[in-house]
Formats: sequence, structure tokens, C-alpha cells
Amino acid sequence: MPPKFDPTAVHFVYLRVVGGEVGATSSLAPKIGPLGLSPKKVGDDIAKATGAWKGLKITVQLRIQNRQAQVSVVPSAASLIIKALKEPQRDRKKVKHVQHNGNITLDDVISIAREMRPRSGSRYLSGTCKEILGTAQSVGCTVDGQAPHDVIDGINSGDIEIPQE
Repeated sequence: MPPKFDPTAVHFVYLRVVGGEVGATSSLAPKIGPLGLSPKKVGDDIAKATGAWKGLKITVQLRIQNRQAQVSVVPSAASLIIKALKEPQRDRKKVKHVQHNGNITLDDVISIAREMRPRSGSRYLSGTCKEILGTAQSVGCTVDGQAPHDVIDGINSGDIEIPQE
């Protein structure tokens, strides 16, 4: 027989969901069912917590203790960049292959880098900014009217100053 389930133990479950929508309970059930939680109730909690990220795919962390789930949003660099572009909401079912060809400022990039700093592999904020700029390159937007890679080259050469922290 497996060992008895400890209700005081803290479990973390990470899920990728669409913000503001109640996901399919069939995908939640195998992950949180064995922990003694109702997938429908947790799905409603996730939809409530991700209301600000409506229409964007976002990672959610569930902290489960004593059969209670606390939902916290763990945004990725790409979703933070898309949110910074301030694009209008779109219907995922109807509008496919969206081009994110907007423009963000370097201040936006620095604020996103500060938010992503604990999860970055870089020693300095300038390295984290370069990570965010690489993500902006793959998203397809520009930074202060120029290609993100040109901004990375400017940071490397010292033409563009990034604060220490």
C-alpha cells in the first residue's frame, strides 16, 4: 500500500492556462484530483486570478496545503512583452497567427527584466535585459523603433546604459 497522504505537506503544481478562462476540468483532474481537490472549484479560482491576463497563455502556480489551493500567476517573458504591447483583446477561437509587430520602450524592457530577475540566469540586470530583448525578437516587436538585436548590440558596446539593479 502507498504511504498515507500527509495533509500538511505543501505541493506545488504548475499549469499553463489561458488567462481569464475556465480551463477544461479534464486536464486539471489528473493533476489535483489525487491531492483531494475539486477540479471545477480550482478552475474557477484560476479564471478569477488570471483575469488581468485575458486571452494570453500564462503559467499558473498552485500551492496546495490542507486541501486548499492558492493560485498565483507566474508570467513568462513573452506574456509580459505581449501585455506591454497593449494589444486589444482577441478571440482565440477566431483570430489565429497574430503578428505582435508593435513597439515597446526600453523602460518597459527594464521593468519586465526587474520582474523576471529572480528567475533569470544572468548575474546582472543588463544580462536579464538582453534575455528579454531576445524574447522580444522572437515575439516580433521593436524596441524604441529599432530591432531588439540592435539594442542588444548597443548594450554590449556600452552605447545604451542599463542601471545596475
